[in-house]
Amino acid sequence: MGNYIVSARKYRPDTFESVVAQKSLTTTLKNAIHSGKLAHAYLFCGPRGVGKTTCARIFAKTINCQHPTADGEPCNQCESCLSFNQQRSYSIYELDAASNNSVDDIRSLNEQVRIPPQVGKYKVYIIDEVHMLTASAFNAFLKTLEEPPAHAIFILATTEKHKIIPTILSRCQIYDFSRIDSADIIAHLQSIAEKEGISTEYDALRIIAQKSDGCMRDALSLFDQMASFTQGELTYSKVIGSLNVLDYDYYFRVTDSVLEGKVSQALLLFNEILGKGFEGSVFIEGLAAHFRDLLVNGDSATASLFEGSEELRRRYAAQAARCSAKMIFKAIKLCNNCSMNYRASRSKRLLVELTLIELSQLSDDSGDDGGHGPKMLKPIFNKLQPADKHAAEVRAPQTESTNKVNTDAAVTVRTVETAVPEKEAPRQVAVHTGRPEQMQIRRSGLFGRSRAMSGTHEQGTVAESPAPQSAGSALANMPAENAAVSAAKATERPKAISQADLSQAWTSYALQLPENERALADRMKIITPNLTGENTFQISLDNQLVAELFTKESKRICDGMKAFLGNVMPIMKVEVNKVVVERHISDRKKQYEILIEKNPIIEKLRKELNLELAR
Repeated sequence: MGNYIVSARKYRPDTFESVVAQKSLTTTLKNAIHSGKLAHAYLFCGPRGVGKTTCARIFAKTINCQHPTADGEPCNQCESCLSFNQQRSYSIYELDAASNNSVDDIRSLNEQVRIPPQVGKYKVYIIDEVHMLTASAFNAFLKTLEEPPAHAIFILATTEKHKIIPTILSRCQIYDFSRIDSADIIAHLQSIAEKEGISTEYDALRIIAQKSDGCMRDALSLFDQMASFTQGELTYSKVIGSLNVLDYDYYFRVTDSVLEGKVSQALLLFNEILGKGFEGSVFIEGLAAHFRDLLVNGDSATASLFEGSEELRRRYAAQAARCSAKMIFKAIKLCNNCSMNYRASRSKRLLVELTLIELSQLSDDSGDDGGHGPKMLKPIFNKLQPADKHAAEVRAPQTESTNKVNTDAAVTVRTVETAVPEKEAPRQVAVHTGRPEQMQIRRSGLFGRSRAMSGTHEQGTVAESPAPQSAGSALANMPAENAAVSAAKATERPKAISQADLSQAWTSYALQLPENERALADRMKIITPNLTGENTFQISLDNQLVAELFTKESKRICDGMKAFLGNVMPIMKVEVNKVVVERHISDRKKQYEILIEKNPIIEKLRKELNLELAR
């Protein structure tokens, strides 16, 4: 059995034509060779594994080739090409700057540059990872790099161009290599699989390409790993199982739960994903990518941006047909905000669960505020307690139109009695419902003491004409819809805020702040508001500057929280904690007393050792 060679070495390009996805750069280099306009120094920079060193080797071999082809490729038959391919060329040197980065190494290189090549026209020096050179080594290299001998050409390669000093950059022709697209990686892997006799699925190669993040070397390493694991049959299920990749079927199921408003089902799916060992950040980033794929598949003009099989494309298109573009925009923004706040969050799971709840609240008619205004969440659970049902029935707005009621018909008045002090008569407020029905009087103590209305305590009654003579005559003279709204507002009384409502409103307002106010949102997330009165709360801060900031923003914060508290305006008070530190620097006896008070065993040790306190 012969020696095994990994695909990254076995299928390493040896001509410009075989280089993957760097067509513009290879064409420029070939034209320079063909025209004979060669610079004395080149800098190849870009991400890892995209072909920088490979192109440098092909370029060095081609300029020394004795019989280059018409299109600027090496012949691979002359003595220069054969010696290079067999790694015995004395005209091409490769230097690793990561391990040879001292001044002495560069001085030795400067001395070698003076010696002309034995075979070929040029002596080429390929310096890889050149950014690892020290500042002194760079300075020692400057003069040689600027005015080398006519036979010397330098090719520098680096992944971090910003670490190279400007005086070096100004002496080189710079070539920027780009990341390799997934489509190019997949095509290259398919060609290798055909040569090796390995059966593959398109989705399996797509996962490998996405995992490699535009690096061909990483993709080839993963390909070899998966070929060994699957014994030559690369299927989608085997690849995601081996690489620990979250299956896209989960994202389809989560999106279905979001579209149907099933919060509990979405939370259970997230719990199942966590149980498989995946981080919440991986899930939320994948969910954002899923919504992005839904967006591009929702329009035939952008469908080409999707990287996947035709079957998967049809599945995305079917789910995209159930979503509006506005809903997808908001979903992507929510997932992106969650991803950005994930690392700083103390309760990461809760952050993702809150995002899933907000996603489940999205609907096509959720408003045109673009996601900047306060978001009113719909109830998650449909079942109400009896007391909640009664309160909802009392506060339910009248939605039927009153324009259909004839002005000559009888106007139905429903009166609601509110609790008053013992010395006052029961107060009743007239509410026009806008449709003829039997008058109802509800006696309830839910609202406590009501606010004074028109300075009278008389009771409204059913009137057979549009102008009833009662304490509610001012309401009766209005149009029915205006009277209903005015009377409803008059009977409303702000309910008392609970600590749970306060905490939820505080967090909800922080989450809906725009990106340019992220600093304020982050501070709010780590501060706990404490209820001190009926509608008053207090926050405690350790920094005077932060306290001044919250004092300045208190009105805006309270206005924003009002939307989450049923239109109840809270009042915020800011307190600065005063930390008093007692120091007894000069009194050692006092210091020792404090020390043994915290740890009495020290005194026992002193007595056993017969020690005395130093003066």
